Amino acid sequence: MIRVVVQDAPIDLAAEHALAEAADAGAVATFTGLVRGDDGVTELALEHYPGATERALERLCEQAVERWALAKAVIVHRVGPMVPGDRVVFVATTARHRGAALEACAFLIDRLKTGAPFWKRERRGADARWVEARDSDDVAAARWGDGVR
Repeated sequence: MIRVVVQDAPIDLAAEHALAEAADAGAVATFTGLVRGDDGVTELALEHYPGATERALERLCEQAVERWALAKAVIVHRVGPMVPGDRVVFVATTARHRGAALEACAFLIDRLKTGAPFWKRERRGADARWVEARDSDDVAAARWGDGVR
């Protein structure tokens, strides 16, 4: 099963984790990304292209399900303004064994950083700037290759 949600509401970790555990699997791997307040960031605002963003995330989940024979792949991503400590993204994967669940979870978080149409703007006091893509994100995504095992 694939579940993709893009929302402006806070992410309910307890509810999302319970849904992930409801899959018939032996392992659940999760990742929660938080807004960092380093370098004086007071707000992170994410924008997206509705429809296209969800479809891009669904395609990533489909690749993960096929590649690791997952029972479930979940991505819940926030958009809109957030402050340090807010949850930005929740990723969960379930599989028969932990190795597949852990690898698939890492794959999804690495790939969504480069493969989904989100735009980030950071605010530091009165100044705001768009966040450029990082070379390190491209390197992390490239380690997974394009093929399906």
